[in-house]
Amino acid sequence: MAGPTLSQTRIANGTWEGLLTGAGAAPRVEALHDGTALPGVEVVALPEGHAVRVPLPGAILSEGVQVVLLRLDGEVLSRITLIAGLPPDEDLRAEVGLLRAELDLLKRAFRRHCAETSDQGR
Repeated sequence: MAGPTLSQTRIANGTWEGLLTGAGAAPRVEALHDGTALPGVEVVALPEGHAVRVPLPGAILSEGVQVVLLRLDGEVLSRITLIAGLPPDEDLRAEVGLLRAELDLLKRAFRRHCAETSDQGR
């Protein structure tokens, strides 16, 4: 049996919203930022699972990356990542883009090598 899953549906007006499936009748979801529980987490039963709403207080918004953990019975089901302030000199997204481009280059070279080796064996 698969465990519970929590999927983000949207973030709007300072509130994170998600859908919890595979949980019990009255799940107690907690949101933690730096080990401190955030107030106001709502869990509402729906036919397809439970709607989860987490108000994001302005106090947690600060320079850099902030992470809010969403847990059920001590198990982390999801994370909310907030990035604010000036971008770092070496933007992580740019680095990931470069790594993807390099990986694509390596994949093409590997496929070409495999094709050439296959042709020589005939």
